[in-house]
Amino acid sequence: MEKLVIFGILSLPVVYLSWRTLFTIESHGFYRFFSWECIIWLFVSNYKYWFVDAFSIKQIFSWIFLFYSVYLIIAGVALMKKKGKPVKNRDEKELFQFEKTSELIDTGIFRYIRHPLYSSLLFLTWGIFLKNTTNLLLFVALSSSVFLYLTAIFDEKECIRFFGDQYREYMKRSKRFIPFVI
Repeated sequence: MEKLVIFGILSLPVVYLSWRTLFTIESHGFYRFFSWECIIWLFVSNYKYWFVDAFSIKQIFSWIFLFYSVYLIIAGVALMKKKGKPVKNRDEKELFQFEKTSELIDTGIFRYIRHPLYSSLLFLTWGIFLKNTTNLLLFVALSSSVFLYLTAIFDEKECIRFFGDQYREYMKRSKRFIPFVI
């Protein structure tokens, strides 16, 4: 019962932030919502194991993933704020203001990966999962990863609609989530 209460409380802000996209299956925000919910469930299930067996291999990899997740989010958001030049008249109401960029960002972390914020969520997912691995939580982590993959696919479609061939060229020289890999 405690897990459900905590899950419900933590889900409230996610529902609030995602309400514009919850019924728009063509929006990247639709899939991102479900990934966030999976991440919340992983956290609720594993927060008690955060520091258990602190020097085990799983914990070490968990912390590496979690710190890398933080790096990706900071690097991605900083560049979006610095170079993204948000446009108020961009009429995609399902986007957050900082997502309404007028210029394609292809420097810094964006030079190597197109989706550092989603990549951050992937590493967060697996970092939390490694705190206490179970078959059910493996399913939740895999589900979160699939939702993040779909988020990226739909985000790329939105970017192609806005940036056109410039984004297609960018896709050829960058990876989706992990530099030099995928």
